[in-house]
Amino acid sequence: MADNSKEDFLQLIKRVGAFLTVKLSDLFRRLALQDSRSVGAIAGLAFAVVFTWRVLRTPSGPQRRQPKRQAPAASNSGVNNHESIDASSSGVSNATEDSRTQNVVDEFFQPVKPTLGQIVRQRLSEGRKVTCGLLGVILEESSPEELQKQATVRSSVLEVLLEITKICDLYLMERVLDDESEKNILAALESAGIFTSGGLVKDKVLFCSTENGRTSFVRQLEPDWHIDSSPEIITQLARFIKYQIYISPTKLERPASNVFTASTLEQFFGCV
Repeated sequence: MADNSKEDFLQLIKRVGAFLTVKLSDLFRRLALQDSRSVGAIAGLAFAVVFTWRVLRTPSGPQRRQPKRQAPAASNSGVNNHESIDASSSGVSNATEDSRTQNVVDEFFQPVKPTLGQIVRQRLSEGRKVTCGLLGVILEESSPEELQKQATVRSSVLEVLLEITKICDLYLMERVLDDESEKNILAALESAGIFTSGGLVKDKVLFCSTENGRTSFVRQLEPDWHIDSSPEIITQLARFIKYQIYISPTKLERPASNVFTASTLEQFFGCV
């Protein structure tokens, strides 16, 4: 009974080893998307491969040959039926074991989903400074006139915004018509918890009275990325800023090669 269990275990290990060769290339491709923690995963994989190799090269021991037994001629039919049943059972058993092995391997090699922070870092190409307009991107409102009454932070963009502040020097900016609009914006950002994350302070929320003033802000700051919902500003800055994200449900007619379009900021990072 012990010999049978050992043989079954060795067969399972051999099947796992066979599946490992198929899965390795796909695993390393996924690990390329991960950060430094991938080193630990690679070390674990190396241990598993070495363990499998050592088990596979270990001889299973000499097999004891069973002496042939002569059965009476009258019982040949019964013996043949018994052998057919055994062969059928063996085929079903092997198929079940193969399926079970495949399930174990597939579960072990499930795709490692990158975190939002890793996605943000990858999509921003390790950019260190980001400028971003507020209307239509961070705020629900789409015009300076609306800001005179209220400012509302889009809840769905908060997680992405906070991840950006962890890896980038972020500046928010908007054109406003009066001091009341400024107060409404700052109050909305503070209420949403943007200033408590440690990555953004009120001094990095900039206000101006004209669109040209906002363009001037961006050029002076020289960011790696600028995010805006104004097609005019996106077009004007295309020659000066390395990358831009145009937030709009419709694309620009002739966007520059360094301009990306997304319906929302969170959609650009694959959050919806």
